[in-house]
Amino acid sequence: MSNSKEKKSGFVALIGRPNVGKSTLLNQMLGQKIAIMSDKPQTTRNRIQGVYTEDRGQIVFIDTPGIHKPKHRLGDFMTKVATTTLREVDAVLFLVDAKEGRGRGDDFIMERLKNIDTPIFLVINKIDEVHPDELFKIIDNYRHHIEFTEVVPISALHGNNVNTLIEQVFKYMEEGPQYYPEDQVTDHPERFLMAEMIREKVLHLTHEEVPHSVAVDIEQINRKEGSNTVMIGAVIVVDRSSQKGIIIGKQGKMLKEIGRKARLDIEALLGSKVFLELWVKVEKDWRNKPKYLQEFGYREDEY
Repeated sequence: MSNSKEKKSGFVALIGRPNVGKSTLLNQMLGQKIAIMSDKPQTTRNRIQGVYTEDRGQIVFIDTPGIHKPKHRLGDFMTKVATTTLREVDAVLFLVDAKEGRGRGDDFIMERLKNIDTPIFLVINKIDEVHPDELFKIIDNYRHHIEFTEVVPISALHGNNVNTLIEQVFKYMEEGPQYYPEDQVTDHPERFLMAEMIREKVLHLTHEEVPHSVAVDIEQINRKEGSNTVMIGAVIVVDRSSQKGIIIGKQGKMLKEIGRKARLDIEALLGSKVFLELWVKVEKDWRNKPKYLQEFGYREDEY
């Protein structure tokens, strides 16, 4: 084992357009799920810190919300979180989608990256979805606009080249302390992770019918004494009555399925048997109301 004085550590931001695979990559690097995944853009709303620890040191990865043009106060918050993160890290992983090609969102991010002094990696994701010959064109397309420290093509979903990416990141980390215990994989409390797991199931199961006007508030967590059972009560918040009907579904079937799938993830997280009770309520236009943004965990004063 390495001498503790030789260990490296640092903070690394994952940034990119919505839906390029930042959360998928974070989960792949950590070997377990801490960030929710969806084929819808703007799934991540807060900075998710994932902690990767091994003998040579520790990297704290920060999965930022996808940068996009804000349409409401929640959108303003998400964009502010992402851009603020860039000023606080030791390296930046700029994720792009090999299949989608460069877009205006990528150009918007690269303009901001030009003012950053830290190492910037171009990480080309979803390489399994394009012909290998296309990669050189894709790399050249981005390199015309900014000089990257390293270029690493990967498939976050299948794990291709992810270990190589971690190797490259460690090269640019300096000697430093271990910020978190080696068995800790995130700085977020269990309550936050549970809420995110429920929100992920809503996004997956309702498809386009219920957009990102969904929040989840964990109202109670009770652990039964002398038992391995955890009782959880959570409220799914939407901003329109029609969305409430979609989430509940015919004879409550949709809500039951959301609860069933979320319960399995939460049981894996807690290592306990879980009894999960869900309710749905309407808070009109909550994404534009500071009171609800704070209540659901989107606190601008933290950034």
